[in-house]
Amino acid sequence: MTNTPCDILAPNALPRSPSCRGWKTLVSSAALAAYALIAGCASHPLNQGNLNMTRTERAPQPKTGHAPVNGISMYYEIHGEAAGIPLVLLHGGGSSIEVTYGRVLPFFARHRQVIALDEQAHGRTTDRDTPLRFASSAADVAALLERLEIVRADVMGFSNGASVALQLAIRHPARVRKLVFASSMSKRSGASPQFWQFMAKASFEDMPQALKDAFLKLNPDPEKLRVMHDKDLERMQHFVDTSDDELRSLQAPTLVLLGDHDVPTPEHALELTRLIPQAQLIILPGGHGDYLGELIVARKGSRYPELTAGLIEEFLDAASVE
Repeated sequence: MTNTPCDILAPNALPRSPSCRGWKTLVSSAALAAYALIAGCASHPLNQGNLNMTRTERAPQPKTGHAPVNGISMYYEIHGEAAGIPLVLLHGGGSSIEVTYGRVLPFFARHRQVIALDEQAHGRTTDRDTPLRFASSAADVAALLERLEIVRADVMGFSNGASVALQLAIRHPARVRKLVFASSMSKRSGASPQFWQFMAKASFEDMPQALKDAFLKLNPDPEKLRVMHDKDLERMQHFVDTSDDELRSLQAPTLVLLGDHDVPTPEHALELTRLIPQAQLIILPGGHGDYLGELIVARKGSRYPELTAGLIEEFLDAASVE
């Protein structure tokens, strides 16, 4: 008997259906699924043309700067002038502010101040002689907020950025009012075994060219691109589970957000909402990053980023249940 894609995938992957559409997608795009977390890409074919967007689409121009943070020079942007609790955006692995949030950020900035940053070794932020870890990146974010005199903020992370945001909320709870945990997992079992199998033997050659081009557009140094890739990959190869007790200790109301054909499984997302106090869950149509309109995969003219921003803002603006 010949195995179908449904038969060869693990039981904790996407739910079975008569067409097995999600299962076939996961098998045929294993490499893209893996790089969705180490290099921020999504489930659709890469759209090179979207990388040519200019800052004129994000008027008015943001305030930008570099801050000395824990041995690195961290690049950050401040968008919007609205008073109130600011929103901090943490991008995906192998990405930058523009790649992850270029389409959706302007909608957030209409109603609130937005602080976006490039992680260690990514984009315009420098590197240091230490490996990338979610906890150390969370410490960098906390230090940046202190330098900017931001006492408390709402924090949204996507993919690897969500894992950073989670560590920020656990280790620096006073800094985080609300948390948006988008398209990531707290434990290895939150993604399919095929994802981790690919991750174990992934190489620089597997990284989508569009993501390489996006990095070099901001930082035209091929060696630094290679360093970023290798550090992101090494971090995922040494992924450490967050304990259930740590999740139960979270003080910030949390929105768990993902696509219905994402890298983390819907079952894991539901598990998170049962462990995290004051957690809510939204599952949207599409793959990894579709709902944000990531620049390398966004469909021109799509209203998806605006609709997603509206849902996230409903969560951020709602009164917390004590």
